[in-house]
Amino acid sequence: MINFDQTCNLLKESSFYYIIIVNMEGKYTFTNDNYSQRFSHVSSGLIGQPFHITMHPDDVATCEMVSQECFKQPDKLFPPTIRKHDGQGGYIFTQWEFRAMFDENNQPSGMFCLGYDISELMLERQQSKKVSEEINAQSSLLEEIVFTQSHTVRAPLANLLALTRIMKKNLHNEKYIGQVCDMVLDSAKKLDEIITDIVFSVRKHTDSR
Repeated sequence: MINFDQTCNLLKESSFYYIIIVNMEGKYTFTNDNYSQRFSHVSSGLIGQPFHITMHPDDVATCEMVSQECFKQPDKLFPPTIRKHDGQGGYIFTQWEFRAMFDENNQPSGMFCLGYDISELMLERQQSKKVSEEINAQSSLLEEIVFTQSHTVRAPLANLLALTRIMKKNLHNEKYIGQVCDMVLDSAKKLDEIITDIVFSVRKHTDSR
């Protein structure tokens, strides 16, 4: 049989871990100092209080479901993530390991829970996800611009290349060269306008983010 009392005594004054024990009625029978202090804004005395007073309402069902699994498989630890009131109207994220407790007659007696705060880790994950989404959005935009504008860019560019070849073959005809130069200038202006539109689209999307 696991000696839960020994673990509780060992980590009673831990500044990192939370330890709680909840009886079969769903009420606290033990909280270590770290847990009691961290959630003293909920109640100055948690012992005898319902376990769910410290957590997000939507996570109560998670605790109940995990607890049921613990009693079905008493040799296993189950790791739920639970949101807890932060005392400022929001929530912190906590990671736990639950294990079922049994009395000397091997009857269910409660739930032993060891946890710690993972709020910073969750924040880093959210920020990383946001950055990744922004990068993907930028990449998608550039791909879209390249795809939609490539044919538009190719048209005046193809004209410039063709007209240049024509000029090279007709250098002796000044009148013809003048006409071709006008056409080259017109194609160059169109190409410049297209490139300007592309740059503007990219800047507009970047500024909006």
